Amino acid sequence: MTTVIRIFSEARKYWKYFIIAFLSLIVSTIAGFYSPWALREFTSIATSGSSNFASESLKIGILLLLATVLQSGGAALAGYYNHYGALNYVSDLRTELYSKLQHMGLSFFNKNRTGDLTNRVINDSMQAEMLLAHVFPDVMVNVLTFIGVGVILFTINVRLAILSLFTIPFLLGITIWQTKFLSPIWDENSRVRGELSGTVQDNFSGIREIQIFNQQDKESERISSLSLKHSKAYLKASFFFETTYPLLAFFTSIASVGVIIYGGILISRGQATIGDIVAFIMYLNMFYGPVKSFSRIMEIAGEAIASCNRVFEVMDIMPDIKEKEDAKVLPKVSGKIEFKNLGFNYSPEINILDDINLTINPGESVAIVGTTGVGKTTIASLLNRFYDPQEGSILVDDVDIKDVTLESLRNNISMVLQDTFLFNGTIYENIVYGWKDASEIEVIKAAKAANAHEFIEGLEDGYNTVIGERGVRLSGGQKQRVSIARAILRNTPILILDEATSALDVKTEKEIQKALDNISKNRTTIVIAHRLSTIKNVDKIVVLENSKVAEFGTHDDLIKKGGIYSSLYYSQVS
Repeated sequence: MTTVIRIFSEARKYWKYFIIAFLSLIVSTIAGFYSPWALREFTSIATSGSSNFASESLKIGILLLLATVLQSGGAALAGYYNHYGALNYVSDLRTELYSKLQHMGLSFFNKNRTGDLTNRVINDSMQAEMLLAHVFPDVMVNVLTFIGVGVILFTINVRLAILSLFTIPFLLGITIWQTKFLSPIWDENSRVRGELSGTVQDNFSGIREIQIFNQQDKESERISSLSLKHSKAYLKASFFFETTYPLLAFFTSIASVGVIIYGGILISRGQATIGDIVAFIMYLNMFYGPVKSFSRIMEIAGEAIASCNRVFEVMDIMPDIKEKEDAKVLPKVSGKIEFKNLGFNYSPEINILDDINLTINPGESVAIVGTTGVGKTTIASLLNRFYDPQEGSILVDDVDIKDVTLESLRNNISMVLQDTFLFNGTIYENIVYGWKDASEIEVIKAAKAANAHEFIEGLEDGYNTVIGERGVRLSGGQKQRVSIARAILRNTPILILDEATSALDVKTEKEIQKALDNISKNRTTIVIAHRLSTIKNVDKIVVLENSKVAEFGTHDDLIKKGGIYSSLYYSQVS
């Protein structure tokens, strides 16, 4: 019920539509009660030999037509407004969930599979519509029908009505038993579905590696295993439904048999009319309908609630990276950066950075080097607050980055990553991604600076060329040049180049390096590099080793020192 109450509470701005739907349902349901009553009246008139049979039949027919119009019209109106409110709520829920995910730290995404999160945003959230537009209205109709028809049954014949109630405890017992066992089954089903979705998405993302290593059969077996798990979860649920529904039908049939036998006795004694018995049996089917359908409703509700719980599970996670309530906006900075006693690890067992102290002055270019896994990219991630350090602090223009809004901090930083990511759109859209108001002239200027303009113009649609998911229609070097153009266009005071030229040939690298040298002027630049020949002209070089700053100085100073940097440099040029 906690989940149900939460959904109703969050959907409160659409309550007026649900109220209209509810009132329409009441009209439709009550109008539906008239059909058996009309048959009762018609049968009574027909068997009584009334001289006004024609006029009485006409009256009953007109009332039945009116009731049918109200029943159909009310149902249509209720269906529309229920779906209107439910689908709008689902849209809000998806947007809120996606927004929440966008503000989660990278550590969250490191722990959760993209496919599973996508499944929660798209599929699991849609199950709220099933609850609001189908389950809840069906429950209301069934409750109203059960009560209303129950009253009518006692109105027609008290003794028959009492007889009909003997099967109710059996029907309720079966339904409660089914509900008890279905809930954990649907929870397991939702979990397996998320795992299956995550695995499929992982495999599509890594399809090149799968084909290179000839692992198609192995991955097909893995998908088959997960798909079988998913099917088995559904089969368990189907077992309970297919077992209980015939039992429900059996007990309702027993009640009908009892009414026919006892009703025949009452007719023979003159204590009931044929019309009474015919109407009673019709109403009895309506009376037991809610009990039988409750089984199906609970099956649907169980799956929907399990899916909604997966949505709320993410919604209720506290982001590990969050702004202070009084966080201030960081204006455009001069570019001074300080790392004070910085300590960080991804897990308690392995220390990545330990007691890092480093000051970068405005406009300086600083290269961070070291062996793979020493924490170079981690420093850039900490500066962007993708993670927060366990110890120490980072200051930009003497302001702790934890005291400012994330948006204003990142508005001062541009990054060109080694693992270039481009969106499925045009080249133009990807270049202006960080600055939507840029003019076409400014975009072309940035592309020329990144040595990308010539190859872009050579494409069939030029800057309007659609590059596919993750830029698959471009080569690695072309993607990186587009990424560099994007950073150049953004023109922020702080620039981070994380292996920005790693996918380029030597000639192109030299050309782009000149462009990067030009845009690095008058801005603070952090260069993360394995290819040390590209950083000879930076102002300072920081060498990381064993989680600490091992060496610090210019290229010439560190070469003369003959330490770690010198060894790394000569191992590459020799």
